[in-house]
Amino acid sequence: MYWQALSAALALATLLHLVSALAPQSYSWQNVKIGGGGGFVPDIVFNPSEQGLVYARTDIGGAYIMNADESWTPLLDFADNDHWNYWGVDALATDPVDTNRLYLATGMYTNSWDPNDGQILISTNKGQNFTVSPLPFKVGGNMPGRGIGERLAIDPNSNNILFFGARSGNGLWKSTDFAQTWSQVESFTATGNYAPDPTDTSGYNSDLIGLAWVTFDPTSGTSGSPTPRIFVGVVSNGTQENVFVSEDAGSTWSAVPGQNNTYFPHKGVLSAAEKTLYISYSDGAGPYDGTSGAVMKFNISTGVWTDITPVSGSDLYFGFGGLTLDPQRPGTMMVAALNSWWPNGQIFRTTDGGQTWTGIWEWLSYPAINYYYTYDDTLAPWLGENATTTAFTTQVGWMMEGLNIDPFDSNHWLYGTGETIYGGHDLLKWDLGASRNVTIESLADGVEEESVQALISPPTGPSLISAVGDDGGFVHYDLNTPPATMFTNPTWSTTVDLDYAGNDPTNIVRIGNGDSSDGLQAALSTDSGNTWSEDYGAAENFSGGKIALSANGDTVLWATSGNGVQVSQYTNAFTAVSSLPSSTTAIASDKRNDSIFYAAAGSDFYVSVDGGKTFSIEGSLAESTSPVKIIVHPNVTGDVWVSTDQGLFHSTNTGSTFTAISGVTEAWAIALGAPATAGGYPTVFAAANIGGVGYFRSDDAGVNWVQINDAAHGFGSVSSNVITGDLRVYGRVYIGTNGRGIFYGDIAGAAPPPSSTAPIASSTSNPISSPTSTVPVSSPSSSSHSSSASSSAPSATPTSVAGEWGQCGGIGWTGPTACAG
Repeated sequence: MYWQALSAALALATLLHLVSALAPQSYSWQNVKIGGGGGFVPDIVFNPSEQGLVYARTDIGGAYIMNADESWTPLLDFADNDHWNYWGVDALATDPVDTNRLYLATGMYTNSWDPNDGQILISTNKGQNFTVSPLPFKVGGNMPGRGIGERLAIDPNSNNILFFGARSGNGLWKSTDFAQTWSQVESFTATGNYAPDPTDTSGYNSDLIGLAWVTFDPTSGTSGSPTPRIFVGVVSNGTQENVFVSEDAGSTWSAVPGQNNTYFPHKGVLSAAEKTLYISYSDGAGPYDGTSGAVMKFNISTGVWTDITPVSGSDLYFGFGGLTLDPQRPGTMMVAALNSWWPNGQIFRTTDGGQTWTGIWEWLSYPAINYYYTYDDTLAPWLGENATTTAFTTQVGWMMEGLNIDPFDSNHWLYGTGETIYGGHDLLKWDLGASRNVTIESLADGVEEESVQALISPPTGPSLISAVGDDGGFVHYDLNTPPATMFTNPTWSTTVDLDYAGNDPTNIVRIGNGDSSDGLQAALSTDSGNTWSEDYGAAENFSGGKIALSANGDTVLWATSGNGVQVSQYTNAFTAVSSLPSSTTAIASDKRNDSIFYAAAGSDFYVSVDGGKTFSIEGSLAESTSPVKIIVHPNVTGDVWVSTDQGLFHSTNTGSTFTAISGVTEAWAIALGAPATAGGYPTVFAAANIGGVGYFRSDDAGVNWVQINDAAHGFGSVSSNVITGDLRVYGRVYIGTNGRGIFYGDIAGAAPPPSSTAPIASSTSNPISSPTSTVPVSSPSSSSHSSSASSSAPSATPTSVAGEWGQCGGIGWTGPTACAG
């Protein structure tokens, strides 16, 4: 990290200095509500001293604090392009003495993907702002083993003291000044011997997981003095010990005799009332793996270990992750499976210190299952329906490393999964024997952890359609209400790109990566994404990349991730486009002329006038080596913008010549939105370097810019983000982030427009019809009408003046050549 100090105010001052030539525009930013979280929540941490003070950490979406209404508020939205690794939170500690104090260990990767060292973020006001304590090594909030912990712990008797268990062989570290400075604990020599795959040349799976958790025994000391007894878990197995104890406040250490060194210790939680340390073990570091494990308890007074694993034999096909105690009920604890993918996730509960256990479900006679819970997905209905007696689903959750009972309320529990936060308020019903039936609720309201891959805002229909990682994608008719469903039929884990047909915006194409039933990774819709059909022209080995749909919706151009550029018309088999290089990184369709497509590779700009079958080099993008995005005027053929590593380029003659936009030294995501005045040029939005990296809007085609993000909204890594403009609402822009979901921004003080009309359900077996069928045509300012599908735009009188937003020139255009206004 290059940032050495300190607060959001300083970040704002820096940004304003960098872009002093630009006037800022005040914007109002909100999340597009998906509502289910959308990603891995490694832990949820209750403060043990202040009721209702609860935090959650995520692997790529920062940290959150729970509000009084049990919604969540993000704490790290100020993280900008220079500090994107703040969103990888590898450990969290909330102070039991001064409850205003919060500490976050942040950093995204320990390999080369993140070039920066990690840091401890320090807050003295519950995360309202932070100061930064740099660390001399990397932190891996999105590395393997990110669900173990907590690695960061505060001495409950002397809260100026913190210990941090590092990754990558860096050992144990200590601070005595509230995390301002750190020094290595030289007497602690165990650094962990396990890496998931030592042969991984990327460094992601070959790095040592390191230390797992630090747990203080507050009963061993007195307030005001350092706690003598401290336990540390280390990710080691085989012949190496993995649980250590100090009896002199960390000066010396020894392995705890008799421990289990077959598995890795994931959680170490101390029951002060029982003088007992409980540990969950797994044979994998998590969060995805785990095929065996154990649950153990260590009696501190007697030195005796007891195996209290809930299941054995063939029932033990998973490890154990999340572990929690009920401080109000000594002997009551819960532990989560890591991972039980089939037939469901599993959580166990005991009220007698592990002598007997009950699960949240159990087999009757295969395939019948008794489910001892009711599922409530009200806050995120797309997550799924309640389980039935024979449903085989991971509805309970997976990757369950964070499992916690409220220390002030035995009925209240929360747990993190690979998808969301679950929990409820009737936990004591679990103890009612055969009649037990607890409620599992979706409780991630405000946690928006989606990794957004693409966004489109068509001129008609829904306000927004999103492509996201792990959850496919969504159609957003109301930006403030969670969608009812994700993309289905086909369903795959990640949608990587989307496009709509300019002349009929209800026609949509999407492509993905993931586990579709038959391997096909392209789908088509004729009703704005409400229903879908597979594009059977795709081959099973086609996936990823970029997609473009022709103006009339009959042709798909696909720059695949491993099979070059392919084209298909009328859902026929895709064929290779040999005239484009395999290095093509950006493609687009003209939004009015069905025959025209655009592509960019290196500094070359390519155009096709035969429906994507062949391309020729039409123009040059100066010294560019990495084109990122091509966007096209919604109503003017040949009016094209391209963002590259060398700036932002604009052509009004179908790419024959480009003008480099002055002052833009690099541009990533770009978009066009509704114009400032009726009939004016569309608003241009750019994530770019214009005197500094930020997010900008131009109302005059790039002559002048205003910066629209602020110190409170950095949006993380600019190169990972996507944007789209709203063609119906002036000033509105959507920003899709890598970990904090989707934001929509409006000019501050602007009246919000009504939500777009919800879809009318339909069933369509083949969204691209035969060549002889009719295709609807619409424009942003007019209602749909029918026109015969053809390779050129509808004809009109050449000498007439085009209407507002109307096409007024371009290759193959035979209509009006005089532009309105």
